[in-house]
Order: sequence, then C-alpha cells, then structure tokens
Amino acid sequence: MNVGLYFGSFNPIHIGHLIIANYMAEHSDLDQVWFVVTPHSPFKKKRSLLDNYDRLEMVHLAIKDYPKLNFSDIEFNLPQPNYTIDTLVYLQEKHPKHQFSLIMGEDNLKSLHKWKNYEMILENHPIYVYPRISDTKASPALKGHNNIHFIDAPIMELSSTYIRQAIKNGKNVQPMLPQHVWKYLEDMNFYRD
Repeated sequence: MNVGLYFGSFNPIHIGHLIIANYMAEHSDLDQVWFVVTPHSPFKKKRSLLDNYDRLEMVHLAIKDYPKLNFSDIEFNLPQPNYTIDTLVYLQEKHPKHQFSLIMGEDNLKSLHKWKNYEMILENHPIYVYPRISDTKASPALKGHNNIHFIDAPIMELSSTYIRQAIKNGKNVQPMLPQHVWKYLEDMNFYRD
C-alpha cells in the first residue's frame, strides 16, 4: 500500500488540509493519506499548540467520513522534538509492506535541505508536492529529482494561524472548518484567549 504522510500540528485542522489530503488520495497513486499529528515541530514554538490529544481528536472528527484518509499519533511516543526521518524509519519497521511517501507544500520543499538526513528521505521516500502562492520556489535540482512529484492540487492559502487569530478576535470561522471540528472548538472554547 502506498501511504502519503501529511505531517502537521493541525492546530486546528481546517478545510484546506482536507481538500489537499483528499485531492492527493483521489488524484495521485497514493492509496491512503495519513494525517500525522506532530506534538512538537523543531520549527514551531510549542506554547501555541493545543494539547496533543485535542488536536488528534479534531483530525479524527474531520476525516471520519473520508475512507481514504486516516490519522496517526505515532510521533506522540517518539523522542522530542520529532524529526521526519526518525518517524519514517519507525513506520517502515512497523509496516514493512507499506511504501511511505511525504506530502508537502512547495514552500516546505525549498527548506528540505535543512531537514535531518534529508538525503535519506529523498532517496527512499517519494515526495508529493502541492502548489502554494509564494515567492519561495524549490531549487531546480530538487524539481528534477526522480522522487519528487508535483501534483496540480488546488491552491489553498488558508492557515491555522489565521483561524486561531480570527477566533481570538471573535470572528466567525465556521465556513473554514469541518463542521465537527467547529463544534468541538466551540464546545471546548479553544483559542479564545
């Protein structure tokens, strides 16, 4: 099985995430897309994150009606901070019959050379790249790599940061979130202060 791994803090998961993941599951050779909820990215400040299990629950609520989408808390039990290569090695050992691929925006591809053991990732794992509106384009060397696949997915410029700020400012963000996620956020009174 070819599984696309969509890493993120999903703080919160929003319709942009769902659109990208579903597009990858339906319009590429990926059999499934797994949302890998990251407890702490080396590039993000931890204090702005909701609890790991609240974010995992929101992902679960968001994808429950999508049979090709799944979620994983695999990084919750790995050493912190999490590095993608360590997660990939662990998943490959746990699921030896799966081919694990990465899903990322083109802006992230530009910084791939800064990742721990990025050469090993490039050599062993296909990377599915979706477009972003950005001046940061991938280097020509990466664009020509056999394991990098550009997917003509819809451009989604919605961000979790924007949603958190809008909620804090008392704005209605309901159209930007899966219905179950919006209700969960309302019930839990998250991001209000």
